[in-house]
Amino acid sequence: MIIIAGTIDFQDKDTRDFAVEQSLPLQESTRTEEPGCDAYYFGPDPGRDDRIQIFELWADEGSLEDHFKHPNYQAMLGLIGKLGMVATETAKYRCDLSEPIYDETFTPRADFFTDAGNQ
Repeated sequence: MIIIAGTIDFQDKDTRDFAVEQSLPLQESTRTEEPGCDAYYFGPDPGRDDRIQIFELWADEGSLEDHFKHPNYQAMLGLIGKLGMVATETAKYRCDLSEPIYDETFTPRADFFTDAGNQ
């Protein structure tokens, strides 16, 4: 699993909100049309009026590589560029293990406690 997390900053709240609104069809089409995409979210940051939060989940490097060649990706780059992005910071993370945060007693756990996590 590959996680992409980051931010995009715009000059103001109106531009940020317009970017979110205009990107909704691209977000939806990426989620539904691109194999290996488990999540694709560009949404307003509740603590910063000028910022979008980015969150993506990809099954593997191949699906992410295909995304970078897909028209959805090119259209998103064009949209963000046209609206005057001020700054961006994004990173990808390779994840080899995932588990629930809460155990069977609904206690949040920082350790990896399931059989999958103890291998």
